[in-house]
Amino acid sequence: MIRRRSTPWIHRWSRILIAAIAILGILDTIYLTLVEWGVFKEALCPTTGIVDCNAVLSSAYAKVFGIPLSVFGFFAYAGMAALALGPLLINPQEQKALRSKMEQLTWLGLFAGATAMLFFSGYLFYLMAFAIGKLCIYCLFSTLFSIALFVITLFGHTWEDVGQLFFTGIVVGMIALIGTLGVYASAKTPTTAGNTTTTIAGEVGKPIQNSSGPAEIALARHLKQVGAKEYGAYWCPHCHEQKELFGKEAAAELDYVECDPKGVNARPQLCQAANIKGYPTWQIKGQLYEGVQTLEKLADLTDYKGPRNFKNSL
Repeated sequence: MIRRRSTPWIHRWSRILIAAIAILGILDTIYLTLVEWGVFKEALCPTTGIVDCNAVLSSAYAKVFGIPLSVFGFFAYAGMAALALGPLLINPQEQKALRSKMEQLTWLGLFAGATAMLFFSGYLFYLMAFAIGKLCIYCLFSTLFSIALFVITLFGHTWEDVGQLFFTGIVVGMIALIGTLGVYASAKTPTTAGNTTTTIAGEVGKPIQNSSGPAEIALARHLKQVGAKEYGAYWCPHCHEQKELFGKEAAAELDYVECDPKGVNARPQLCQAANIKGYPTWQIKGQLYEGVQTLEKLADLTDYKGPRNFKNSL
């Protein structure tokens, strides 16, 4: 009597595992999107050492054409979940041929999707490690999810034509990598200032949304006149918060020193000379004041006598 080979457990549960990981990825990307859209002020994440989620999320790499990367990640994970669960919704007893056909087609889609996500996540990890210099635990989770999806799609199914699978993986991976590089290149080249578009060397942070009132502009000009300096970094969320207090017009009047060498008009040597240890830091009358400062406090520290009907507050 010939015994039938038992189906490996990973083959029996592969679609469920893929769907479960994809759902975790959906939750992860939803949370990051809510942080990007301001529903949550900051991501819950440690800011010690190289780990700083808010620095990553506020970097110039966190959005493409103004859209958070987490939005694209959400649709990618949702697509993987749909491909994994779709055939399981078909009753095998009533529509056996249809279910078999759907399983065959969706496996190729799952492999292509997982391969593209693996290459894209790998490039994003490279950006975090070498371009931003900070890591985000939520982004690391997404990278691990992508790796897990690829491994399960590769070993969770019996592939009849390994050569075709290898060729498909190479083609999809190259398309994903070239597309990613192309999108980032086109998204990073133009920088808009007013109504003029120019090419500026260096990274910039998120655009300032608040407008300035006469009081904010007057205070900013006073701060510059008395020699007050603000030290910060383009990726720093608290630096952005400080700029929002002034508004975009007044912030342009400040004597701002970019400390990250990758930022626009970077002057890291001044930051080192001033012994700057955190961002933002204000230097006023020879004293350093770390953290976001209210406009009232900055006015008091510099003996500002102008109007104080400031529009924005913490």
